[in-house]
Amino acid sequence: MLQPITPPPAQYLRDDVIRGGMDLLLFAHKSHLRHSDDALERLGLGRAHHRCLYFIARQPDLTIGHLLALLGVTKQSLNRVLRELIDRGLVEQRSGDSDRRQRLVRLTAQGAQLEQRLFDGLHDNMSRAYAASGEDAVRGYWTLMQNLMSEDAHRQFTAFHATPTPADH
Repeated sequence: MLQPITPPPAQYLRDDVIRGGMDLLLFAHKSHLRHSDDALERLGLGRAHHRCLYFIARQPDLTIGHLLALLGVTKQSLNRVLRELIDRGLVEQRSGDSDRRQRLVRLTAQGAQLEQRLFDGLHDNMSRAYAASGEDAVRGYWTLMQNLMSEDAHRQFTAFHATPTPADH
C-alpha cells in the first residue's frame, strides 16, 4: 500500500502545497484514465469518445444540447466524435418524442458493452483507492472535488445526480 504524503494542516494554503495538490490531481487523472486508454487506442478511439460514451450511458436519451453542456465542448467537436461513434454502431440517435427537432442519443448494445468494459477497469481502480483511503478520505475527496467546481459545473453535477440512471438501480 502506498504511504500518502500529507501536508501540515496549518500550512495547506502555501503555494507549494497548492502546487502539490495540482500535481496530485494531474498525475492521478493521467494514471486513472490509463485504465481505459489502452482499450480505446486499440479501437482507434480516444478520451473524447470515452467521455461521450460515459455520459450517454449514465443518461440514455440524452439531448445533444445537454451532452454539449456536460462536456463543455464546441458543437463541431462533439459532432465529429458523435458521428464516429454512430458510424461504428456504438451510439444511436433519434428525434425527440414531443419535439421532433430534438436529437436524443443512447448507446447501442455494442456501445453499452464497450462502455461497461471501460468502466470496469476504472471502477476497480476507484474501489481500490476508496478502500485504501477510508470513508473519511472519500467524503473529503467528494467535498474537495465539488469545491473545485465552478457554480455552473456544480449545478450541472447536482442536476446530473438528481436524475436516476440505469447504473443507480
